[in-house]
Amino acid sequence: MKVNIKRLNDNFHMEARGENGEVIEMDGSPDIGGNNLGFRPMQMLLAAVGGCSSIDVILILKKQKQVIESFEVEVDGEKEKVEDHSVWKNIVLHFKIKGQVDYDKADRAVKLSMDKYCSVSKILQPTSNITYKLTVN
Repeated sequence: MKVNIKRLNDNFHMEARGENGEVIEMDGSPDIGGNNLGFRPMQMLLAAVGGCSSIDVILILKKQKQVIESFEVEVDGEKEKVEDHSVWKNIVLHFKIKGQVDYDKADRAVKLSMDKYCSVSKILQPTSNITYKLTVN
């Protein structure tokens, strides 16, 4: 897997391009001279854990023949300063699922993702307390 990062302006606006041509824009915050023209790299980590776990949960629910009408995950993170950098100290994922979905099956799918399958959450676990909430219908 390969990603190419290209600077787009004289400050911190960049694009990350994947091997298949997909693009994500990144930027720095205004307090360091950025223009908020894209995700900040730390926000991308929150998006990554939400996206990774979403894929797991949707895949598990589809295998269980659950009918998902809408699916959303709200990811909330709290940073902590450690020496000269920051880490995500607390991350809460709120899964919001609508459809013909059994709550217990959805809860089990989320637990499997968090505890076993989601590679991004496994990477973040040494420094982050990752928890979840679940709303079905």
